[in-house]
Amino acid sequence: MKLFSAETYKNRRNNLKKAIGKGQILFLGNNEAPMNYTDNTFRFRQDSSFLYYFGINLPGLAALIDIDNDQEIIFGHEFSIDDIIWIGPHESLASLAFKVGVEKTISPSEIDNYISKNALHFLPQYRFDNQIFLSELLDQKVSELKPSLSLIQAVVAQRSIKTAEEILQMTEAVNITRQMHITAMKSTSAGKMEYEVVGKILETMHAHNAELSYPVIFSVNGQTLHNHYHGNKMQTGQLAINDSGCETEMGYAGDITRTIPISGKFTQKQKDIYETVLEMEVSSIENLKPNLKYREVHLHANKILLTNLKSLGLVTGNVEDMLTQGVGGLFMPHGLGHMIGLDVHDMEALGENHVGYREGLERSTQLGLKSLRLAKELEAGHVITVEPGCYFIPELITKYKAEGKFKEFVNYSKLEDYLDFGGVRIEDNVLITESGYEILGEAIPKTTDEVEEIMK
Repeated sequence: MKLFSAETYKNRRNNLKKAIGKGQILFLGNNEAPMNYTDNTFRFRQDSSFLYYFGINLPGLAALIDIDNDQEIIFGHEFSIDDIIWIGPHESLASLAFKVGVEKTISPSEIDNYISKNALHFLPQYRFDNQIFLSELLDQKVSELKPSLSLIQAVVAQRSIKTAEEILQMTEAVNITRQMHITAMKSTSAGKMEYEVVGKILETMHAHNAELSYPVIFSVNGQTLHNHYHGNKMQTGQLAINDSGCETEMGYAGDITRTIPISGKFTQKQKDIYETVLEMEVSSIENLKPNLKYREVHLHANKILLTNLKSLGLVTGNVEDMLTQGVGGLFMPHGLGHMIGLDVHDMEALGENHVGYREGLERSTQLGLKSLRLAKELEAGHVITVEPGCYFIPELITKYKAEGKFKEFVNYSKLEDYLDFGGVRIEDNVLITESGYEILGEAIPKTTDEVEEIMK
C-alpha cells in the first residue's frame, strides 16, 4: 500500500483542526459493496477525504479527530486467521496507522464510547450504508442528519490546493492516461467494434498498475455526452470521442479527452469543427491565471465557438447577443471543466456548489452554463480540466427548431447536414501556478496532423 509520509497526513489533520477549532471530526471510510451477493464485491475504492487525511486504503474503517481531547483514533478490525486464509497475510492495521501518524487503533464496536454526539462534525455521506451507520450512531433519522458546513468548507479549502507530492501523483495519472489515448488512436479503424478499442485502453491501463478514474466513454455517438455503450461497429467517415482516464494506486486521477477520425483522416467538414474546439481549448488554457473566474473562461470559449460557427453559416447575428442569450448551449451543453484530484470531479461528494461556487456567485439556469461545475476564481494550486466541445444532438436541434427557440440566430436548415456528425471534445488537465498555468504530463497528440500521424 503506497502512502505519503506520516508528516504529510499529520500536517493535513493539524491544519484541519486549526480550521475547525473545537469538537470532534468523524471520517467514515467506505465498505465493500456487493455486485450481486455479499462475497462478490465491486473493486474497493476508499472514500477520498478519508484517503486525504488517513491514507489507508482498506474497507471497514472510521477515524476520529478529537480536537478537545487532543487524540486521533482509527477504528477497524485487525485481520483474523479466517481473513488470512482467504486473502493472505496483510500488514496490521496498527502498523498502517503508525505510518500515517496515528497511534491508537480500536475495534469499531467501541466507537460509541468515544463519540460526543453534541459536538460531532461529519461530511455528507454518498453511500447508504454509511448514512444508516451515522443514523444509528447518533440516534437520528437519515433525513435528519446534518453534515457540518464548517467542515465541508474547511475540507474543500484544503483539498483544493494541491501540493508538490500530489502534483507528482496527478502527473503520473495523466502520463498513463496519455498511453491509453495513444493506444486508442492506434487501435481505431473502420470495421472494428468500439469495445475492441476499449479493451486495448483497459489493457494499457492495467499494464501500468492503474485503475479507471471513471467509466470509459468511447463512442462514435459523441453527441451523447456520457456514452458508456461500446457496442457500435465503427465506420469510415465517423468520429469517435475517447474520454477516458485512470487513477494511480494512491487514488489521484487523470481525465483526458481526444476525438479520433475512424478512417485515420479528418474530412474538411470534421476539421472545421475540430479546429474550432481546439482553438477553444488552447485559447482557454492560455488565459488561465490566479484570480480569474473560470466562468469567464467558459464564456470566452463559447464566444470562439459561436464566432466560428457563424463563419460556417450555422448561426447568424451578433455574437455578443448570442452569448448573452445562451445560444452556445445548443452546441456545448456542458461546462468547460471542473476541479480534479483524488476524485475525477474533485470533492463533489461534498456538494458541487461548495467546490465550484461561492457566496455572491450564483449558478446560471442557461443550458450549458448551468452545468459549469467550477465558476469561481482560480487559485494557484488548483488543478482543473479544460474540456470544450461542439456537438450536434439531433433530438435537441429538432426540439429547439419546433419551439422556434433561437430562430433569429440558428440556421436550422443548414444544421440538417450535421445531424449525423456526432461531436468533438478535447480535454487536458491543467495546474494553476502563481504566474499562469502548466499542462500536466507529457504532450498528448491533439492537432489534426498529430492525430492523423499517430493513426498511420
